[in-house]
Amino acid sequence: MNRKINKVAVIGSGIMGSGIACHFANIGVEVLLLDIVPRELNEKEQKKGLTLEDKEVRNRIVNESLQNSLKSKPSPIYHKDFANRITTGNLEDDIAKVSKVDWIIEVVVERLDIKQQVFEKLEKHRTLGTLITSNTSGIPIKFMNEGRSEDFQKHFCGTHFFNPPRYLRLFEIIPGPDTSKEVLDFLNHYGKKFLGKKSVIAKDTPAFIGNRVGIFSIMSLFHMVKDMDMTIEEVDKLTGPVIGRQKSATFRTVDVVGLDTLVHVANGLYENVPEDEAHELFKLPDFIQKMMDNKWLGSKTGQGFYKKEKKKDGSSEIKSLDLDKMEFRDRKSAKFSVLEQTKTIDKLSDRYKVLIKDEGKAGKFYRKNFSALFAYASNRIPEITDELYKIDDAMQAGFGWEHGPFQVWDAIGVEKGIEMMKAEGYEPAAWVTEMVGAGITSFYSVKEGNTYYYEIPKKEHVKVLGQDSYIILDNIRESKAVFQNSGVVVEDLGDGILNLEFRSKMNSIGGDVLDGINKAIDLAEKEYRGLVVSNDGKNFSVGANIGMIFMMAVEQEYDELNMAIKYFQDTMMRMRYSSIPTVSAPHNMALGGGCELSLHADKIVAHAETYIGLVEFGVGVIPGGGGSKEMTVRAADTYQKDDVELNRLRENFLTIGMAKVSTSAYEAYDTNILQKGKDIVVVNRDNQLTIARKHALLMAENGYTQPIKRNDIKVLGKQALGAFYVGTDQMNAGKYISDHDKKIANKLAYVMAGGDLSEASYVSEQYLLDLEREAFLSLCGERKTLERLQHMLQKGKPLRN
Repeated sequence: MNRKINKVAVIGSGIMGSGIACHFANIGVEVLLLDIVPRELNEKEQKKGLTLEDKEVRNRIVNESLQNSLKSKPSPIYHKDFANRITTGNLEDDIAKVSKVDWIIEVVVERLDIKQQVFEKLEKHRTLGTLITSNTSGIPIKFMNEGRSEDFQKHFCGTHFFNPPRYLRLFEIIPGPDTSKEVLDFLNHYGKKFLGKKSVIAKDTPAFIGNRVGIFSIMSLFHMVKDMDMTIEEVDKLTGPVIGRQKSATFRTVDVVGLDTLVHVANGLYENVPEDEAHELFKLPDFIQKMMDNKWLGSKTGQGFYKKEKKKDGSSEIKSLDLDKMEFRDRKSAKFSVLEQTKTIDKLSDRYKVLIKDEGKAGKFYRKNFSALFAYASNRIPEITDELYKIDDAMQAGFGWEHGPFQVWDAIGVEKGIEMMKAEGYEPAAWVTEMVGAGITSFYSVKEGNTYYYEIPKKEHVKVLGQDSYIILDNIRESKAVFQNSGVVVEDLGDGILNLEFRSKMNSIGGDVLDGINKAIDLAEKEYRGLVVSNDGKNFSVGANIGMIFMMAVEQEYDELNMAIKYFQDTMMRMRYSSIPTVSAPHNMALGGGCELSLHADKIVAHAETYIGLVEFGVGVIPGGGGSKEMTVRAADTYQKDDVELNRLRENFLTIGMAKVSTSAYEAYDTNILQKGKDIVVVNRDNQLTIARKHALLMAENGYTQPIKRNDIKVLGKQALGAFYVGTDQMNAGKYISDHDKKIANKLAYVMAGGDLSEASYVSEQYLLDLEREAFLSLCGERKTLERLQHMLQKGKPLRN
């Protein structure tokens, strides 16, 4: 069936409902958001003389909920204008409008009786064949559609989004007893392609896949922390980025999500899985029950495991909960010698072996934690899923784990993991022992660029379904590499398209990366047809590593520094003026030099979650790799369409001067980093490289011609320079910027004005690049700039240019 989703109805406007509505609006779908009618007036409505019949009152709950969601941070919406795609209403006046939608999503309170009442009302207005799903976190789907029509049951299932829907990628699809295969296949496809999710079809078991394993993991830690006499700081230190999990780790994440939310799921599991071997772990420890009694639920109540307090001087400090005394105290430093050893191990999968070998408290913690997790995950097959990779997918997409349980186990070694588990008093599931006994020593393998997993019934590795349309760099790096150095790997993607992958620390751009870019362009121009710049790192690039620049500036080696900056500029210009099409595919942070590289590509194929901008002002310089030049060029290219030339230039000047970073790729259109009609945004991160490759190939097949270097760029000279100087004087006089900030801004003004030319003139890109480089070099010699750089080095923060 050629089913399309043009309009959805979301029933329930709470945090999840509004978040789901916003994410559908993010991808261009029209949304009808409905909630109940208030039963009494509030004080504000009484003062205005309103009645319960006024539309303002009847839609108050839905409108307030949506507005609160839109004001929340991080934002649930890619761009503020996308909220216009959402229409609000109530379940009495507007319920008939669900007859015009393609998908009805119920997101009301987690009570079966209320959900059934809502479904009864919806069925009276629902058009036959319309999808209808429930966003439940654990209520059995088989109970929800009792008494509904055959068509309703055929098109009904659970669709569990994780909160916040924009950011967490897990999309669990839970079939009911009568859900048609067509509906499941469609939702699985739609979740991946359009919603940008990791779609996982789960069984109708308590808490499904993600929460079943995820809540076990957290509850296991809750019990372990007391058994091992650990502080919450120690647990958060050990369960954060060092093992590929969120920076908020365990206890801070619970504070953000809300302790009550976690307890609700844990209580449900305790009641509904009496045969689970870990049943008693879902029983709340005493300290959790006391926190619930005290309403210490986390961020929503102002205190949880952590609490922000005001000091006498007006500043704030974070207090931590002492789990023995149940009192808040000063935060304690958590240090473990083994973590120092892993700092030099960039590859996450290589860290696990080091961590579990530690003889101290950290090693004991990891051995206990991983052993419990491995045993529990292996025992959940086939109860919650038949395929082990779905558990890993769920933990990655729903809980932000870089590696799921079986991936961590593979990294440690399956046999080593079993040995560790037995030493800790755990046993793997029988199928794992049988697998190893048959000589199969890993859960995953890679063949011809595809990932294979161990399928238990077949007792062999089979290909993970649905990956044929994706390019997975981890799987092709070794076999498809055509060049590599310490900073990059260049892979052959097929059809004459190369991919340049940064492999430097934090994907920063240094000399080795610049060498790699030039080599990749050389190869593409001689033997291939196009070049994509993409990687699988946590961030696309934090920018140029300017630690080296700092050292050159300190040593006053300005000739060498000038050459280094010119090499960066020249490399960016090669991206622009090569004889083959170049495509940049940024994701997450693309800052400073990473942004400049993207600005010079023929096309940007950005992931929706791209935070891109020129942030050089933060370290006391201006963009020196072509960014200042490029924003000047982009302003000039609009002059012929807009008579207010100075205003257009000022917009781009402020983009740099205020170090603006978009909070989504769509916002980057507003800052002129992305250009409408040229650059595109994709929601599915897994498919980004494939789409970027297609665009590079399309440009090549359409007869790509090397661009002609520009010498027709209009600069405004003293007209712009004078206006900018007046502006920086006023900002400085008003104490909005420091003397040093004023100096940086004036240097940028000089570049973007084209110098102090007496009248508007036409110049070349190289002219602007020379001005840019001169300004950058002069700022590198400023004491304040050196102090900022030194401070960042001492703090160990990523340096960005």
